[in-house]
Amino acid sequence: MDGVSATGVRADARIVARADGHGGTVLPVLDGDGPLALRRTRSDGREAKVMLVGAMSGPLGGDRFSLTASAAEGARLHIGSAAATLALPGQAKGEARYDVRLDVADGAELHWLPEQLISARGSDLYVTTRAELAAGARLVLREEQVLGRAGEDPGRLTSRLTVRVAGRAVLDQELSCGPGAPGGWDGPAVLAGHRAVGQLVVVRPEFAEQPVQAEALGECAALIPLAGPAALVSAVAPDALRLRRLLDEALAMLR
Repeated sequence: MDGVSATGVRADARIVARADGHGGTVLPVLDGDGPLALRRTRSDGREAKVMLVGAMSGPLGGDRFSLTASAAEGARLHIGSAAATLALPGQAKGEARYDVRLDVADGAELHWLPEQLISARGSDLYVTTRAELAAGARLVLREEQVLGRAGEDPGRLTSRLTVRVAGRAVLDQELSCGPGAPGGWDGPAVLAGHRAVGQLVVVRPEFAEQPVQAEALGECAALIPLAGPAALVSAVAPDALRLRRLLDEALAMLR
C-alpha cells in the first residue's frame, strides 16, 4: 500500500511466481503501485517476465521503498526495470531507503536484472538487496550504481548485498560512496576514480562440484568463486555503458 507523509513516500511491491504444472510459470501475486508499478511482459512461455515501471520520481529524501519477489519450486521468474532509478534530494529530511528481498525455492530460478541506480547530487540513499536461496535454487543478480549524472558530483549512496544459500551466507558486503562516506571510497583500493560500479552474482547448484576459477577480466573487473555454489563478478568503469558491457560479457562467459 502506498502512502505519502511528511517524511516521504511509502511504497511496497510484491511478486510471487509459481510453476503452472505444464512447464510454464504463473504470477498469482503481482502487486505494486505508485513508484513501484509492476507489469507482466511477453516471455518465451517457460518463464514469467515482470517489468518494474517507475511511475514517480525518486526515491527522494525520506522515502521508503520495498520490493519482495518469491519464486516457488519449479518457477522461473525474470525481473527487469523500464528505466534507471534516479535517487534525488527531496523536501523531506533524512535518508531514503530501498529494500529488495528475493526468495528462491528449490528447483526455481530467478533473474534480478534492473537498470542502473543513479545517485544524483544532494541525494542520500541506503539500498539493501537480500537473496535467500534453497540448496537447489538458481539466481542471476545484477546491480549497477552510477555516481552522479554527467558532469555532476554524486550524492551519498550506501549499498548492502547479501546472498544466502541453504541458510548459509555466501556473500555479505557493503559499499558506501559520496559525501560523508568513510574515507578511501574513491581511492585506488575501491573505485580508483571511476564513477560506475557493479556486481554480478550467479548461483547454480553445479558450482558446488565445479567452482569457477578466480581470474581478472581485464583491468576493471574480476571473477571470484564464493564459498558455496556461487560466483561473483565485481567491476568498475568510467560510465554506465562500459560497466554494462563488462557485466554482460562476464555473464555470457558464465553461461
